[in-house]
Order: sequence, then structure tokens, then C-alpha cells
Amino acid sequence: MNWEVVIGLETHAQLATASKIFSGASTAFGAAPNTQACAVDLALPGTLPVLNGRAVELAIRFGVAVGGAIAPLSAFERKNYFYPDLPKGYQISQYVQPIVAGGELAIVVGEKEKSIRLTRAHLEEDAGKSLHEDFRGMSGIDLNRAGTPLLEIVSEPDMRSAAEAVAYARALHALVRWIGICEGNMQEGQFRCDANVSVRKPGAPLGTRCEIKNLNSFRFLEKAIEYEVRRQVELIEDGGKVVQETRLFDPDRGETRSMRSKEDAQDYRYFPDPDLLPLEVSPQWIAKVREAMPVLPRELRARYEKELALSPYQAALLTESREKSAYFEQLAGDPVAAHDAANWVTGEISALVNDRNADFAGPPVAAADARVLLQRIADGTVSAKAAKEVLRAMADGEGGADAVIAKRGLKQISDAGALEAAVDSVLAAQSKLVADYRAGKEKAFNALVGQVMKATQGKANPAQVNEILKRRLAG
Repeated sequence: MNWEVVIGLETHAQLATASKIFSGASTAFGAAPNTQACAVDLALPGTLPVLNGRAVELAIRFGVAVGGAIAPLSAFERKNYFYPDLPKGYQISQYVQPIVAGGELAIVVGEKEKSIRLTRAHLEEDAGKSLHEDFRGMSGIDLNRAGTPLLEIVSEPDMRSAAEAVAYARALHALVRWIGICEGNMQEGQFRCDANVSVRKPGAPLGTRCEIKNLNSFRFLEKAIEYEVRRQVELIEDGGKVVQETRLFDPDRGETRSMRSKEDAQDYRYFPDPDLLPLEVSPQWIAKVREAMPVLPRELRARYEKELALSPYQAALLTESREKSAYFEQLAGDPVAAHDAANWVTGEISALVNDRNADFAGPPVAAADARVLLQRIADGTVSAKAAKEVLRAMADGEGGADAVIAKRGLKQISDAGALEAAVDSVLAAQSKLVADYRAGKEKAFNALVGQVMKATQGKANPAQVNEILKRRLAG
């Protein structure tokens, strides 16, 4: 039986503010437990919340970036639930009137582009953290995160596979970092996703959804969704029924497990927070934020595709971060073709960055140095294959491209006389391959090229070898 997968994501992005959303306590990561929780965060009697204006500005910036509607008037509610790490017994959030409504985000899966609609984005505070290790059978509570500003971004259920969900999460992660509203460090809890997953027969009403909480890596997101889809399909096909619930992903077992029954909005008993006035956002404030916005990833992608003839997939990879796109733009340009620069940035250079646990803000090889290497490929000084060796040597501190090429003897042979002599020698020694080629076996030509490259220790200019071989074999 065919099943259609339906996925929506709720993403919590920690806003890049120095202090919390309703207090002046620090949001810095790594402090000793409970040293960054002030009287407001602890909900001591007589304390009152004061809204952080910077958090509002960052939320507006997100709304502008996704083309959402910024509410001229929004409000804060109390979301009531009882956990040990929630000192007040409620979370201050937005429900009826979120600061951002609607919007969309483009994703690319393979060569296919798709737009994911956004439902809303609203401001809220984070809870503390329960710790269950090294307490001799007891649990500890760290309230440093209590009151940390979050922007919860809710998508429509527009994704139809784990791959699409991961592409959306990656695109959203790239966007919030690009516009400077979130640092996006997933290990520190700055960006985490809840996945709502259901299955249905194509064209049928939406099935019962299960929510998988607190997925803090793209790999876990993919694995959790894939497992949950299999679980629900097998359950239904065996005559069972999916129950609406909240589940957790166990990465060690690669499976989701039940955590609690899934609450609906009415279960949280939302009501307006009497300590906070409605939030007014003027057209002038929105205009000021809009003027300060950088060029957005979708705008750069469109330019790369139209002006540089790059594929949607390449353009998406190059706009994963502002630093990566800036790196690419420093490489591309005469004599380095944009397509070649894109291939190197998304291929060998990205692999090097990942291998060295670095990023494009501080890459192992600076863009200016990498450009020299690509120029040497373009002018025929070094082959593309040898250039990969040169790049790694540059990252290891052996010097610039020219120094490494000279030191390692990687300069390509482009002297016509030397290449013609090498070709003639190979043709004389490989009479069978010559006969095969002239009998119509095209693979024999590639074999002859390989023999010439072998004879020259890989230093021959491949384009010149091809041209000479064709000329000799035509005679």
C-alpha cells in the first residue's frame, strides 16, 4: 500500500541577545549551574518581567527575511504546565497574536526547488534544564537557561520526506545565522527542532500526528523521521491505530519512544500575561530593520542561477552561509570560471573545511590563496588532479600554491615537443589499443590517454594530450 508522509517542523532558535528576554541576566553559555538566573528568572515574589527590545528587533528581522506579516500589535500569554525546570509554573509565550504570521522558505532537494510555507513565528522564553547524571540517583536543576529568548518558528505540514525536512531545517539554520539573529550552535541548544510526523493514503485527510521533541542535529532529525514513518506505517498495516503523543528519539537505538500523550492548546490554559503590555511594532521600526538587512540567500541564489548559470543545487550549497558565499565570490572571475569556482568551493574546499573541523569564517586555506591555485589550473600550470594535492599541502602550511607546485614538482608539462614525443612513444608501444580505436572502440582512446599520463607521471596537460592523440590517430 502506498503511503504519503506529512511533516511539519517547530523550530526553536535562540535569539542572539546578551541578556534574557524578560530580565537582565546573561545568556552566555557554559557558566556554572544557577549562576545566571536572577530573581525574575526564578519567579521570586514581587518581580516583574521587562521585555528585551533587542529580541523584538531580531524577530522583526526574521519576519522581513521570510516575507511574513509583522503584527502591529501582538501580545504575550502564559502557557501553563508544571515541570521542575519551570520555576513560575508557566512559560511566557505568544499564542493568539504572534509577532510574525505567514512567510515562506525555499528549499532545494537534489535539483528540485520547493517552497515551504510558514505558519507563524513567535517570541517566548526558554525553560531551565533537568540534569540526571552524577547525582547519586537524584536529578539536578540548572536554571541558567530559564528566560533565554527564543523565536519559535512553525512550518505548515508541507514536507513529504525526511530529506525535505532536513533541507528545510538546514535552510532555516542558514537563514537565521545569515541575518544575524541566532548563532545556531546546535550542541549548545541554540537551534533545535520538534518534528510533527503523520502518514496517510494519498488524497486522504491528515493522519494522526506524533511529535518528536528536541532534535538537535540534522542527522538525528533525518533518522528520527525515517524511523517514525516506518513505525506508523507498520502499526496501521497491522491493524493498529496511531495515538497522538510526544516521542523522544534515542540515537543509540535509532528509534523513537513514547514520552507522554500529546497536549492540545487548550491543555495549556493560555491566558494573557497581566504583567506585560501588548507589544506595538510601528511601520517606522519595520522600515528601519528592513533597511539594515543584508542581501538574502534567496536573492543571491537567484543571481547565481541567472547570471552565473549555476544549478539550483550549487546555488543552494554556496549560500549556506554568508562566509561561504563571500569565499566563492572571491574565487570566481576571470580567468577562473564561476562554474569551476563553484565546483571547488562545494567540493574539495568544503571537504577540507569539514575535515579540519573549521568553517568558512576561518578556512584552512584563505580565499586569496585558493584563487591563485585555481588560476594555475586555468592557465595550465597544474592539473585539476594535482591541484587537490596542492590544496591539502597549502592547508598543512607548506606555503602558497606556486611554492607547493615547485617544491613537489607538480608543474604540468605543456611543451608541445615533449608531449608529442610522449604520445608517439605510447602509440608505438600500444599497437593493440591503436587497432582497437581504429576499429571503433572508443574506450581504447581513454586507455591511450591514460598511458600517456602514466608515462609523464601525471604531469601532461590532458587537453593537449587529447588533441595530439586525435591528430596522430587520424593520420
